Amino acid sequence: MDKRKVFEQVSDIEQQIGGLYEQLEKLKGNLADLLEENYRLSMENKHLRSYLDEQEIKRVKINKNEDTDENLPGEGFDNLARIYEEGFHICHMQFGSPRQDGDCLFCLELFD
Repeated sequence: MDKRKVFEQVSDIEQQIGGLYEQLEKLKGNLADLLEENYRLSMENKHLRSYLDEQEIKRVKINKNEDTDENLPGEGFDNLARIYEEGFHICHMQFGSPRQDGDCLFCLELFD
């Protein structure tokens, strides 16, 4: 076998390995994105489930106390505070999206 042919075969294999490596890097990036989105959606799902559970508890309490039909002042404010405590934004820019980096200054501004 000719030495030149062997060298060409090795070069071809090297190029194929390089292409496979690039594909592997892209797949790795896509997998990281999917894992991050999965975690975010899991957290959002957890918050929503706890919110629905709290709403069900409130409905049961309201049904037990149908005699008192008072609307307390500031009920909307209390709802926003509860949503914020559950880990969601209440500011107009990101309303309803999960808070990931601690407190949001725009949300806190609404409490002032």
